[in-house]
Amino acid sequence: MGQFEGKTAVVTGGGTGIGLATAARLASEGAHVFITGRRKDALEEAAGSIGPAVAAIPGDISEPADLDRLYDAVRDRGRGLDVLFANAGVATFASLEQATPEQFDRIFGVNVRGTWLTVQKALPLLNDGASVILNDSIRADDGWETFGLYAASKAAVRSLGRTLANELKGRGVRVNMVAPGAIDTPGVDTAVGAENAAAVKADLATGVPIGRMGRPEEVAAAVAFLASADSSFMLGSTLYVDGGEKQF
Repeated sequence: MGQFEGKTAVVTGGGTGIGLATAARLASEGAHVFITGRRKDALEEAAGSIGPAVAAIPGDISEPADLDRLYDAVRDRGRGLDVLFANAGVATFASLEQATPEQFDRIFGVNVRGTWLTVQKALPLLNDGASVILNDSIRADDGWETFGLYAASKAAVRSLGRTLANELKGRGVRVNMVAPGAIDTPGVDTAVGAENAAAVKADLATGVPIGRMGRPEEVAAAVAFLASADSSFMLGSTLYVDGGEKQF
């Protein structure tokens, strides 16, 4: 019997990287997991790799109708929602001079508005004692060049999470954040281009005190902790999974 036996979970951005690793971790401990994301092929492959405990519902978290379809599927299962990992996000890296209003709208539309909608539309389904985890980032803490829009969106997510934690505590719903550092995911390759990925990852690793980039499974372990009763005294907190990058 796993610690999530009989529980229902939703993981957004569940087709690859941290989302996929988290869906696999929750399913391995007994949860029935709904994953969503924009790429139907990646979602179906992810669900197939994990097994029958995972249901793939394609959609974009910035589109309310897509979230409605996701939560209709959860509602049809008839057991409410115990764990919500609002993980989906996008990244574009551009300096102040290069960034466009369209990039601003896209990043904030998905990372902030989409995260807010993800939690808001889940409210009728959240069981008493449910756990909500928002995917933050350590980049919200610094001023890396070209990361301005992404970092600002993640800072907004962190602020939103604290308010949601305060608003939902009366229902026994705990909201916390996980802040990954440099994690080796397919998203890095997409953001910088496959031809640049190896060099960029090597450079990122040099800035991590533990001496390497993190693995998606290591973030998934932190999310599982926040989703479980083991973190029962944590509320509105940010759990850093960064190999010490922001701790020294």
